[in-house]
Amino acid sequence: MAGGSTGEPGRAGGEFALRPWELHGEGREFERIGGELAKAVTALEQGLAALGAPWGTDRPGSGFAAVYGPARGELVGGLRGVAGRVAGVGAGLHTMAARTADADSSAASGFGATAVPEAAGAPGVPGVPGVPGPAGVPGATPGAAPVVPQDMSV
Repeated sequence: MAGGSTGEPGRAGGEFALRPWELHGEGREFERIGGELAKAVTALEQGLAALGAPWGTDRPGSGFAAVYGPARGELVGGLRGVAGRVAGVGAGLHTMAARTADADSSAASGFGATAVPEAAGAPGVPGVPGVPGPAGVPGATPGAAPVVPQDMSV
């Protein structure tokens, strides 16, 4: 989805391309990163717990412990929250992809067409998988409805 609002580098114009299969791919990536971050937070928490309380029980050690304990909990809780939010971005991208595909299907059916899987061999516009149209102008053929890809894999 690079290249400004066109979705293609070096191409000017007022179109915006959302490809559901790309959104799903990016969603999986965010979920993976969120999972890795959650594992790293667990490892950090275990490592800190393994240290025990090396600062002692004297006055300076007790003062440190009084500040460190709550700060440690806030740090670990905050990092867990970040991991969850990163994974949540992935879930949001999956939702966006599904809604985009549904909107495309609804629009296509509004023009009297149905969504056709890419595997059906529909002629495509160069650079726009599964969308019919002349010379790189998606959907510009009168009477031709765009084909909505059903394969959301990357």
